[in-house]
Amino acid sequence: MRPSDMGPSLEAQWVRVRARLKVEFGEAAYRSWLKPLTLVGQDDGVIKIAVPTRFMQDWVRQHYADRIKTLWRAENKAIRLIDVVVQSAVAPSSVVAASGSTTNGSAATGFGAAGLGGARAANGAIPRPAPTGLAAPALARAGQDETEDFGAPLDPRFTFQSFVTGKSNEFAAAAAKRVAEESKVPFNPLFLYGGVGLGKTHLMHAIAWHIRKRHPARRVVYLSAEKFMYQFIRAMRFKDTMSFKEQFRSVDVLLVDDVQFISGKDATQEEFFHTFNALVDQNKQIVLSADKSPADLEGLEDRVRSRLGWGLVADIHPTTYELRLGILETKAEKLGAAVPPKVLEFLAHKIVANVRELEGALNRIVAHATLVGRAISLEGAQEVLHDILRASDRRVTIEEIQKKVAEHFAIRLADMHSPRRARAVARPRQVAMYLAKQLTSRSLPEIGRKFGGRDHTTVMHAVRKIEELRGADAAFSEDIELLRRMLEA
Repeated sequence: MRPSDMGPSLEAQWVRVRARLKVEFGEAAYRSWLKPLTLVGQDDGVIKIAVPTRFMQDWVRQHYADRIKTLWRAENKAIRLIDVVVQSAVAPSSVVAASGSTTNGSAATGFGAAGLGGARAANGAIPRPAPTGLAAPALARAGQDETEDFGAPLDPRFTFQSFVTGKSNEFAAAAAKRVAEESKVPFNPLFLYGGVGLGKTHLMHAIAWHIRKRHPARRVVYLSAEKFMYQFIRAMRFKDTMSFKEQFRSVDVLLVDDVQFISGKDATQEEFFHTFNALVDQNKQIVLSADKSPADLEGLEDRVRSRLGWGLVADIHPTTYELRLGILETKAEKLGAAVPPKVLEFLAHKIVANVRELEGALNRIVAHATLVGRAISLEGAQEVLHDILRASDRRVTIEEIQKKVAEHFAIRLADMHSPRRARAVARPRQVAMYLAKQLTSRSLPEIGRKFGGRDHTTVMHAVRKIEELRGADAAFSEDIELLRRMLEA
């Protein structure tokens, strides 16, 4: 049948069919299995639809092809068959344009340059399909933000060129560059560990950027362990674990940040274990990071801990004065700011906790000087950073807070990490979480992990609860203020 005899265009029919599929099968199944489908064309009543992988081809044929045919026949009685093919087998010249005619490179509905099937450009044109061999459901692709539903976005600032190397991090940096530059897997996994703000995340982003640039056809996905867990729970909730497995086991390079987050999460550890093994068996690269070495991570099964230490374990030590000064000099040069050497030396001496705080302090000084129109000076820096400098002089740890609160309320220190919910234990634990949020720079997930691997929402609830109690009970508020003063003394 000629396109001119078909009534509404193929593309218009496809849009309506997709809309019905989304309503019938739900958002989760649609996003995982139906949104990535690409309309190729129609020949003698046979609709040809392309999918990214052979796995998806089998799944769509088995579970959705008959329903797609039924819905399409409601739109066009001439349609008699749905043919599902793998994207790489589709020649570019055979893709049908919105009008129904054949064109070179314009798909009726495909993977646009910025997303999955069905998206249109701002001018109404149909976007081009993904290059052969790169299309996959919600997977990383070169020059494309794949992170809407799957991974996390990469920070363009975090490259090897912007990473300042010193004695404390040179081994980890060298290992990261080796992984990024080798076409074969040199060691699996690469496990980076160190304290907060020492450069683990920077190196992981740098690896991902470098591989995408050198090998654009390789599928690279970066995400946090927390997001891995969220995706897994979501897949179980919507009974869509097959999609989850296909996504994570079809990548070429998987980078997972803060794997200590899965400590104590048995179901997530189980899935992570199987994903890890599947990728290693396929000789796919895995890069992991944590705040401790695999041997020191608590709450992990022995088999998971042993897998994490299979490859190369590289630690990042606390920064030295020389490294901090080098980081500040590099940062000041990028900002184009005239920062006196004495100011940089002062900051390198005073702010030793982590690089993020160090760079944040420099940003603050430069911004203040720019806004008020004054030259940067040592006296001005001390004035602008008075709160940071005071905090760095006396830094309270979560462990100190837990110990002091446990003593104050006469409970065991172990109760801070236990699952007990009795009020006599839960309330002091909430107080400790509240004070950890007030007196430390740790994030909510980090605080939760220090309290027996609890979720960040538990910490948020504790903070709100203590704030409410302080507002309603003056005696309780004074008690909390006394604890604060004792810890800050």
